[in-house]
Amino acid sequence: MNDDTDEVLAEVGPRLRRIRKERGATLAGLSAATGISVSTLSRLESGLRRPSLELLLPIARAHQVPLDELVGAPPVTDPRVRAEPLVRHGRTFWPLTRQPGGLQAFKVLVPQRAEEPELRTHEGYEWLYVLSGRLRVVLAEHDVVMTAGEAAEFDTRVPHWFGSTGEGPAEFLSLFGPQGERMHVRARPKKA
Repeated sequence: MNDDTDEVLAEVGPRLRRIRKERGATLAGLSAATGISVSTLSRLESGLRRPSLELLLPIARAHQVPLDELVGAPPVTDPRVRAEPLVRHGRTFWPLTRQPGGLQAFKVLVPQRAEEPELRTHEGYEWLYVLSGRLRVVLAEHDVVMTAGEAAEFDTRVPHWFGSTGEGPAEFLSLFGPQGERMHVRARPKKA
C-alpha cells in the first residue's frame, strides 16, 4: 500500500471511536447491532486491526452514517476548472481538465493570420470540434476547411497540421492524450 492509503487507514480507528462515543454507544451495544465481536471492534478502534469493507459497512449502517464519514474520504471539491490560458505559437490554449496525464481537453483560439502548414507526427489520437470561425486542417493528402459544428478525429501518427485559413480567427475544442499535450504546448523546435 502507498503512504496515502496507510495514512487514511490509520485515521479510521480514532474516527470510529469518536463516532461511537458521539452517539453514546458502547462496544457491547455496537457489537450486538453489527454482529462484530467486541474484541474486533476494540482492535479496529485502537488501530490493531486493519479496517475492511466487510467490517466498515455494518458499522456505518449501525451508526447511520455514510461509509465516507468512517474512512474520511476527501470532500468533493469545486468542479470548475480555473486554469490560466497558455499562449504558444500565437495560439491561446485554455485547459479544460485539471489532472495532468491521461486525456486532456483544451479550448483553442487560433488568430487570423497567413500560415504555411508544417505537418507533424507524434504518438496519440486527437479529436477536434470547431466552435466558431473556419479552421484549416491538413491530414496527409487531405486539406479541408472546417466550420462551426464540425468535428474531426485522427491518429496523430499521420502527418497533420491545423490552423488559420487567413480569413479570421477560429475557436475549437481539442481532446488528446499525454503525447498530444506535449506536442501542442511545447516550444517549437529550432531549425537546423
